[in-house]
Amino acid sequence: MNTRFRESFDEDLAAIADAGLLRRIRKVIEQVEAARTFQQIPNLKRLDAKGKYYRIRVGDFRVGFVFEQGAVTFVRCLDRKEIYRYFP
Repeated sequence: MNTRFRESFDEDLAAIADAGLLRRIRKVIEQVEAARTFQQIPNLKRLDAKGKYYRIRVGDFRVGFVFEQGAVTFVRCLDRKEIYRYFP
């Protein structure tokens, strides 16, 4: 799949100090890029919000993205306690 990254996603990644967590998030991004369908992406859940919003669980963090215009746009990457305040 084609991927794009919003500035908010880049800022969230810059705030993460745990190198192991960053490696796991990079692996998730690679899995999304390699997937042809959403069924091939592990730990994926569609959100109830209006639109095509999804999240992927990575430990205590959640990677939030939206499927728009034939591409996956990564929007936020926050702790599970904070993600739903800022995403979608």
